[in-house]
Amino acid sequence: MTSPLEVSSSAHLNAILRCYTRESSIPVTADPLMLTVGGSTLTAKVLHASRTGLHAFSDVLFDGSPVAPDELVRLLSIGADADEIEDLAARTAESVRNVSLFVGDHGERGPGRFLQAEQALVFGHLNHPAPKSRDGLSGAELAEYSPELGGRFAVHWFEADAELVSSDQVAGAPSLQGLDALQLMAALAGITPAAGKVLIPAHPWQAAAVLGRPQVAALVAEGRVKPLGPLGAQWYPTSSLRTVYHPDLPVMLKLSLGLRITNSRRESTPTELRRGLEINRLLDAAYNAGTATAHPRFSIVRDPAWVALDEGGPTLTGLDVAVREVPTAVDDYACLAGLVAPRPGQLSRLGSLAADDPAAWVASYIDEVLVPMLHLYAETGIGLEAHQQNTLVRLDDVGKVAGGAYRDNQGYYLASSYLRGLLSVTGLSDSALAVVDDAIVDDRLTYYLLHNQALAVVGCLAVDGLADEDSLLAVVRDRLTEALPELKAAGPDGDRLAQRWLSAERLPCKANMMTRLRGIDEVVAPLDAQSVYLEIPNPLQLGSL
Repeated sequence: MTSPLEVSSSAHLNAILRCYTRESSIPVTADPLMLTVGGSTLTAKVLHASRTGLHAFSDVLFDGSPVAPDELVRLLSIGADADEIEDLAARTAESVRNVSLFVGDHGERGPGRFLQAEQALVFGHLNHPAPKSRDGLSGAELAEYSPELGGRFAVHWFEADAELVSSDQVAGAPSLQGLDALQLMAALAGITPAAGKVLIPAHPWQAAAVLGRPQVAALVAEGRVKPLGPLGAQWYPTSSLRTVYHPDLPVMLKLSLGLRITNSRRESTPTELRRGLEINRLLDAAYNAGTATAHPRFSIVRDPAWVALDEGGPTLTGLDVAVREVPTAVDDYACLAGLVAPRPGQLSRLGSLAADDPAAWVASYIDEVLVPMLHLYAETGIGLEAHQQNTLVRLDDVGKVAGGAYRDNQGYYLASSYLRGLLSVTGLSDSALAVVDDAIVDDRLTYYLLHNQALAVVGCLAVDGLADEDSLLAVVRDRLTEALPELKAAGPDGDRLAQRWLSAERLPCKANMMTRLRGIDEVVAPLDAQSVYLEIPNPLQLGSL
């Protein structure tokens, strides 16, 4: 019987080789993989060669001997900064340990399909060398804070002088139930703050960490901020770790979390908090009216309020929260990452849903999830950073696609050519969205919407052995071609991106291993240097591998 550690090690070796072959432009075919690296020879059996990049390998050997994932990182990273190599190797080893725990755990999980999908990412990002690195979390903390282990905890609360705290909310947002942001915090904590005081929640790990920061420690010493400890409901961490959910409450909480997860520390910025409200107000102003009319079964999950301890200035302290609505009929939704996540010894959740007609499932996914995102971009210039984890699929009673949704107050690009029109709607002098050249948004959406999201559906079903990959890629081409007139009519040059996907020989794609080895924190990096991108063969150009 294969042990959890062996399963975890194999998954990481596969992820590392997927990264390396893609980022080094090494073709993967049905033949055994053989590479010369620094005078040594790496070999691997190819179990599945994928046009989408979801290759499967076994028997990974270096000079004829088995190799551990962290050592493979070192061997394949020759030429990178030595400190970054060692850091990534250590993170990879940590990720291997964590995944082995996740694989071996069969404890109780949270209720409902929505939460079960959030807890299903046992292996994490399938094209990242250290997908489940948790910045040193171990033991009780790892169990309590990890969705993969069914974690559950009460958030910690701080009482602060009101003048130290900023907040904002969208008037009349249904999920706030008639409360403003500060009233909602008190209701969730279950206590009434003292006069002149307000309440702010924190992830338990963050609550301990911020007390060691001089700025917060000084406020505590002065009696202007008071730690109250855990109060209120027991929340479940979702797949992002820092967004927490409770099945009986109308909102989720997106909390700052200073842990480094994959490439970044997950602390909010003031712009990110503002961004969620700007999107709310644009939706309320029907800025997306054409998309909403053409695709009524697609929606944006709203973040209608936020609260932050910022001392009245432009810099956050690490104590802040964005309030996220819970979609109506939330258990009809499942995050795409949870659907395509591998399950050793059985089909993925997606495979079990689509087994009877994979081509039809792919077609409806493109129509109901991908095309609405392209329509929104064509109409408004708003590009969604809709990777698998931020993409929700609405499922009917038999598991067919019934719609889709996007969530994330951080991941909104705005093509600069649309800025003037957007500001005329908001009446503001600037936008909190990530405003960048149209060409950069096109590149980002090519990775997030096509490679990471839509083609993950194709790759998953092919790995599950349910359909030939080329036949499913042909379905993607057909549905995109069918959508071209709609996209062309949606906005100026609205079919540009889909046409590029259909015709280009090569397309931009994010290089996760290179990004990590260069020490880039994607949350705070400049938008034009947020990640390392490279050009790879277009999977939609059908032909021999």
